[in-house]
Amino acid sequence: MAKEWGNQGSVKVRRQNEYSRLIKFAAVLLTTVFLFRNYITETLAAHWTQNPTKFEAKCPQVEPLYPSQSTKELVDLEEYLTSDEFRNKSIEKLAGAVRIATQSFDDIGPVGEDPRWDIFYSFADYLSSTFPLVHSSLQLEKVNTHGLLFTWPGTDPNLKPTVLMAHQDVVPVPDSTVEQWTHPPFSGYYDGKFIWGRGSSDCKNQLIAALEAIESLIEAGYIPKRTVILSFGFDEEISGHRGAGHLAEVLVKRYGRHGVAVIVDEGMSVIDNWGQVWAVPGVGEKGYVDVEVTVRMPGGHSSIPPEHNGIGVAGELITLIEANPYDPYLDETNPYLSLLHCGAEHAPSFPNKLKKLLDKRDRQSTCTKKHGKDDLALEAAKLGPAIKYLFTTSVAIDLISGGAKANALPERTQFTVNHRINVGSDSKAVFTHITALAAQVAKKHDLALIPFNGTETPSSITLSVYKILEPAPTTPTFEPRLTPFDVLSGTSRAIYSNELLVAPGIMTGNTDTHYYWNVSEHIFRYGVGWDKEQVGLGDIHTVNERIGVQGHVDGVRWFVQFVRNMDEAEL
Repeated sequence: MAKEWGNQGSVKVRRQNEYSRLIKFAAVLLTTVFLFRNYITETLAAHWTQNPTKFEAKCPQVEPLYPSQSTKELVDLEEYLTSDEFRNKSIEKLAGAVRIATQSFDDIGPVGEDPRWDIFYSFADYLSSTFPLVHSSLQLEKVNTHGLLFTWPGTDPNLKPTVLMAHQDVVPVPDSTVEQWTHPPFSGYYDGKFIWGRGSSDCKNQLIAALEAIESLIEAGYIPKRTVILSFGFDEEISGHRGAGHLAEVLVKRYGRHGVAVIVDEGMSVIDNWGQVWAVPGVGEKGYVDVEVTVRMPGGHSSIPPEHNGIGVAGELITLIEANPYDPYLDETNPYLSLLHCGAEHAPSFPNKLKKLLDKRDRQSTCTKKHGKDDLALEAAKLGPAIKYLFTTSVAIDLISGGAKANALPERTQFTVNHRINVGSDSKAVFTHITALAAQVAKKHDLALIPFNGTETPSSITLSVYKILEPAPTTPTFEPRLTPFDVLSGTSRAIYSNELLVAPGIMTGNTDTHYYWNVSEHIFRYGVGWDKEQVGLGDIHTVNERIGVQGHVDGVRWFVQFVRNMDEAEL
């Protein structure tokens, strides 16, 4: 019996040893798997950061897009558009448009009453004589007298139309600045490289390019499948409500809400960022609100001044407003966030710190909050004010008035605060912010605060609004399905020989498209001609506005190809 128990004991020990070895082996195996898993995860994460297109690309690039349908006449047209003969004719057409001083003024009266509008009759006559085929082949409607709406019916009424926009008016040239111009502001002077004059790059170039494109297509015998509409306002520089406001109403009534496939208006063109050239069509716009602040305090003789008068209190509030700016914030719908992703994926000198912050944001389910610190936005803001204000609500005190005499205390002081509202924010956030600041000053000086109710009383600070526009809806860009953004991207890469990539852009200002939000959900603010002769916007709104001729000619080619590509797109 003892021997039997001894044998059983030995077996038991052996089993315990085997079990122990199995436990140790399992522990080693699990540790190895865990370490290998971490290694793989970290390696893939690092590889994703260095090679994002290997995985889920956030900035896929469309290949250059060329129309598949063609004729001998269209082939001849493509060749003609690159010829010296066409270049010379195009120069004269744009120069002739610049020579007509279609200035719009802030204080201009109603259409039909103020004689300063009459110059637009001359401009319409010029277009009629310069583009006879457009005027004989397209239906022209004059909306609110000077708005020009051309319709080129397509053969397939089931396809939503393409709308090409521009505005006829230009900002005024003050008499005091005329002598500062290298060439007279309405001369349309051509120096062998540039066409000079007010409106040459804002935006008679785009208007003339669109008309030249349609005129050329008609001459080549082209018949569109998709209806093409040219919509030209005449008061964009002074808000656009007389022109674009009325034109948009016609289009919504005719085609229904979002009844248009795509809209292309003036806007951003080409930039060089992080060692890469980008076309950056504006797919969004910041909002706009002007807040008027009125400080009312008792008057009296200046020889017996109070400790603080209305101008001093207004100055105190201005200082407080400027000392409390808005924080940078990159909303998920802000196109600049997409541009950052494009830079991270494709640009050779994209900043490493921005790339890491982008990666961190992508890996976290919620990286930023509207009322919290946005590390990515704060870092991107260091690129400079021109970048910072693409994703920050801006504040600028632009107007101030107060007082009537040097020896009389001011009874009413007024100033205007202009805001450009960040994407992802709204006017309510602006009203809350400025009301809280005004409340501090009102309390300090025992004044009533009257925020945004339309009344005004003595001994008070009153806030009121006289212009407001919320941030624009963001146009869809990188979608699984084919979109107009893809057609625009492919056209641009084809016209410019694949030299550039395409990324979403955002406008800090507003174009006439803010009246067209109900016309189409695919709106692009895009300067289609790449002006390689100069950096920037061609001195628009200031002395020596000009445009490089090659950029203008390429804009004509762009419109021709875009119309044809849209015809073939299954949208």
